[in-house]
Amino acid sequence: MSLRTRALVGVIAAAVVISASSAEDYDLVITNGRVMDPETRYDSIANVGISAGRIAVITQDKISGKQAIDAAGHVVAPGFIDTHWHYDRPWSNKLALRDGRTSVMDLEVGTNGPYIDHWYRSRAGSNQVNYGQAVAHELARSTVLSGFEGARDTRSVVEARAAGTGWCCRRPTLEEGNRILQVLDEGLQAGGLGIGSTVGYMRDGVSAREFFELQRLAGRYGRQVGAHFRYTPGTDTTEANGIQELLANAAALGAPALANHFNNPGYNLVHELLLRMRERGMNVWGEIYPYAAGSTALNAVFLEPEVWVDTLGYKYEDTIQDVATGEWYTQETRARMMAKDPVRPVLVFKMPESAIVDWLKLPGVSLVTDGMPMLPDDDLTWDTPYDKLPNTHPRGAGSYAKALRLARENNIPLMQIVAMSSYNSARPLGEMGLKSMQERGRMQEGMVADITVFDPDAVTDHATYEKGTLPSTGIPYVVVNGVIVVKDSQVLKGVNPGQPIRFDPVKSRFEPITLDGWYKTYYAAPIDLGGGGVPGSQPVQMGDMDIHVH
Repeated sequence: MSLRTRALVGVIAAAVVISASSAEDYDLVITNGRVMDPETRYDSIANVGISAGRIAVITQDKISGKQAIDAAGHVVAPGFIDTHWHYDRPWSNKLALRDGRTSVMDLEVGTNGPYIDHWYRSRAGSNQVNYGQAVAHELARSTVLSGFEGARDTRSVVEARAAGTGWCCRRPTLEEGNRILQVLDEGLQAGGLGIGSTVGYMRDGVSAREFFELQRLAGRYGRQVGAHFRYTPGTDTTEANGIQELLANAAALGAPALANHFNNPGYNLVHELLLRMRERGMNVWGEIYPYAAGSTALNAVFLEPEVWVDTLGYKYEDTIQDVATGEWYTQETRARMMAKDPVRPVLVFKMPESAIVDWLKLPGVSLVTDGMPMLPDDDLTWDTPYDKLPNTHPRGAGSYAKALRLARENNIPLMQIVAMSSYNSARPLGEMGLKSMQERGRMQEGMVADITVFDPDAVTDHATYEKGTLPSTGIPYVVVNGVIVVKDSQVLKGVNPGQPIRFDPVKSRFEPITLDGWYKTYYAAPIDLGGGGVPGSQPVQMGDMDIHVH
């Protein structure tokens, strides 16, 4: 029986009056709410009984439990899933919970391969939300090309970027390229959630061949590469060209692929590419966040004058804003700040506000935050008041509530936003065999009880560009693995039911690239193929890597 068939049977059974259910006490019951399941499209007033961390029953019968939530006038939805969260910390996860998120993952950057297991073990039993991490292409390059040893998690990306430019701008030799792949392979062996590649920050250093081999490696594990595209930010042509690189590789390799934050120029074409490839059975998907501005470091390669001003035609004065001070940069003030604080966080305004509503109407797309670190963070604790947290992009605090508010204000079907917030991320990850995502993102009997309860008429975001850490309201209850973590709109201290989202450890699937092997595989007779070259005769560019054959 297929997953979808099982889900339909479960929902039909839940709607039938079962006399035994009324007599059973559950660990937790959520009563009188509008239960919405985006996979089966179930949408009805019902009661939910939870036992042992799972949804035991969805019924119109009266039920009772040891704990109870009266959800009258509220939606009872699958817990929101954020697959683009760069800042898994106690104080930032509080903001995520207030925004309805029960699972947070970083599938764009991630953690350095050798530290994946350490990253998961360090959070065991101490996280309020479910947590997961991809393996970081950028940090593997930092390790191999810059000798950076401190890259244990996403926060260390800031340090790695300040340590030198090898990670972004130097092409590896064949030996170095294989070492980069080996570092990534260590993390995939340990259960990392695919590979995250910020190739858009490394567009000069990462060749087309290196990016292809990245996807080949992840594909051997049946996992995705999530990419900040090579030409993001760019024009409606270059943005689309960037995703076409990712998707062409995915099609050739039969590998999954994730288009990170494609809410940029050319998004309509990108969305069509994704839809058409899924119609042909390929596991590819994309994500948006509901803000017209992005956030990055001041020294991002695409903010250099020759790209941002000369090629893209932007002016610093109305597109690049300092996160901490709110001041707008000029070309001169940026140059001065670069000398003092090259990785200083900035806001990057690149899209009209009117586009946000269009993005929220795109079927099959995931909603994420791209939540950024709060800097500095040395003195922050769980108890730090929201308004005392250092400023950061508001998407980290308000993306899901904002999407729900905009849906209300623009007559977007509520099921569309519920799907974007949960199932649209769980489905493709589950299709890769990730069990924890096969049983989340759905309101069905037998599924893990990650649940978000919100008021559709009142849910609202409050975070702004001036103060990006103000929590959302209208989400009074959040349940993680059957445990109430947000009660009466307050995050409960010391309640840490979060579970790891990861694959089981497996043996290495890395196969070193060799010139001899490449020629034997892809050339029948190299000397007859128009100048293909013969190994040993001359310097060759193997897939654009700087490799000289001796």
